[in-house]
Order: sequence, then C-alpha cells, then structure tokens
Amino acid sequence: MQESLRVGVVGFGLAGKVFHTAVIAATPGLKLACVVQRSGDEAAKAYPGVKVARSVEEMLADPGIQLVVVATPSYSHFELAQQCLREQRNVVVDKPFTLTSEEGAELIRIARERKLLLAPFHNRRWDGDYQTVRQVIASGELGRLVTYESHFDRFRPQPRRDVWRESGGVGSGILFDLGPHLIDQALGLFGPPSSLWADVRIDRENGAADDAFDIRLEYTAVRRMTVWLRSTLTACIPGPRFLLHGVRGSFVKWGLDPQEDQLKAGMTYASPGIGVDPESAWGELRSLEGGVRRVATVRGDYRGFYENVRDAAEGKAELVVKPEAAWRTARLIELARESSGQGRRVQVDLNNQP
Repeated sequence: MQESLRVGVVGFGLAGKVFHTAVIAATPGLKLACVVQRSGDEAAKAYPGVKVARSVEEMLADPGIQLVVVATPSYSHFELAQQCLREQRNVVVDKPFTLTSEEGAELIRIARERKLLLAPFHNRRWDGDYQTVRQVIASGELGRLVTYESHFDRFRPQPRRDVWRESGGVGSGILFDLGPHLIDQALGLFGPPSSLWADVRIDRENGAADDAFDIRLEYTAVRRMTVWLRSTLTACIPGPRFLLHGVRGSFVKWGLDPQEDQLKAGMTYASPGIGVDPESAWGELRSLEGGVRRVATVRGDYRGFYENVRDAAEGKAELVVKPEAAWRTARLIELARESSGQGRRVQVDLNNQP
C-alpha cells in the first residue's frame, strides 16, 4: 500500500481550522503531519497526534513534509508560498492566491523551474450549488445563456476593524476575500470575458476596507452574454446565490453551500448529511418545454479538491485548479479596481498569462 502524502498546514485560523485541516484529515491518502500555529494550543487540542510547530522553519526542518498548505492572512501568501517552493515542497495556497498577478506569475515560474505542484485553493468549485449550475447549463434546458448572476452576500452591519480582513491594511477587503470565489467560478464556466466594469466600494459607516462590489463581465467574442458578480456585507436579505436566464428558461438558487457552516459547527465528513442541501433550498428551473420544477442540489464535498491534489502529486492526474487560473483571477481583480477607480469599462487582455 502506498504511503499517505504527509501534509503541513501553516495557520490555524478560520481557513486552517475549517477549510484545510478538517478536510485533509478526512481525505484518504493524505496525512495531517504538522500544523504551524505561532501561539496558542487550539491545534494541539484539535489534533493531539499531530506535531504543532511554532514557525514555518521548524515545519520545513522535517524533510518528510511533502505538501505545505498556506492558510494565513492574504498579505503573507506570496512570501510563504515562495519560501516553501524554494525548500522543494509542493504547495497549496488559500485564496487569494496572491495580491497581484505579478506575484502569481513569480510563484508559477518557481514551481515550473523546480517541477513542483502549485495549487490555488479554489474550493468553491466543489460547492454543491456550483456543481448543480454546471449541470443545468450543460443540460441545455435554458437554451442560449444570456445572463449569469452570482451573489456571495453576508450581513455584518458593524465593521470589525480589529480583524485583518476589515482593517484597511494590505490584503483586506471583500474583493480579496470573496471575489476570488465568484471570479474563479465564472471563469471556470465561461472562460475570460471581453471586457469588465466594476464598482468596488465601502458602504458601511466607519468602514476601513471595501465591503461591497459589483462586477460586470461582458462576453462578446463567441456569444453575447453578461455575467454579474456581486457581494456585500450589508445584505440582511441576501440576493440569490445563482440566477441564470437563457432564451428558453431560467434557473434560480438561494442559499450558500452548507459545508462551511457544518464544519464550523463541528461536523465532519463522517457525519450524516454533511454537504447535503435541504430540499427547501433546492433551486427552481422554469423552461418553455418543462414548465416549473425543483432541481435537487448536488452534494458538495471539499475533499474533491484535496483528492485531486493528492492524485496530481502522485502523477496520477492533472490539477483541476491550475495556478494559471488563479493568475487570471488575480488579474481580473486588478482590472476591477482599475475600472472602479476610473469609473469606466476596461478591456480584458490575458495574453501575457505565464
């Protein structure tokens, strides 16, 4: 039997605790071998059989760590990923992959040069609602798609300036926090757009970092289609998670994939019902041919991301989420800020992709 791939996770905040260690520990063929937590004992209590290191250097001193997951605040992603790649380790980087496309290109260059695996953690491709949308589009029931709208809304009316994501510091703001999910999902479905318009703003009083955005992607090269990506922290009533209009029908889905809340609540991938959307949250499809029907949500499972990383590290599969995809996402975030700052639509040219 092949030995499990030994994994070290850097960071034990929300990302490290909920999205990485919990998923890695539940993925066959992976062994959670080390967690870097600079202070505190939460990791030791959660995983008593796992080594807890107090620095990245201490973790890297173990030559048996084959894969490192960077799950720290976004401003540190580039430096930590670069350090681990230079120590000849395969690397997974939480979103945002990097804060600039230039940094993303440099990580890609290092990984290629050293023949290492570099995987952006775009786990929302394994959301059940996103998988359902893929199936609905592929079915052809909506006909030619003309509008795709995706929301990732939350309600936090009071800014939390003591939290790095809302501090106004480097890497803070909702565009870096939730933008990568929405952009990556859209690019995964439709590829790069022809042009982009964006409004990135602070809606809450006393806010220090952007807390809302609207991004419009225009597709004109092959088909005429508009994509709206929206997020806000002032949505007491959230918008639809997905709203699709085609020339022969529409599909709407409300509510987020349940995995994040379930993992936060202490469920594991051995728990009954994890990743399963309740029937009350299923989407509705209306079409000329089929009338109205509810569409059962595909079960979400973030282990799919790590299963693919495991297989790619063992040479058995290609990465589903390649680093070039994260570079494209980073570039669109840059263009969104440019568009918002200048108040105009900008053309999208990704020909300089690494």
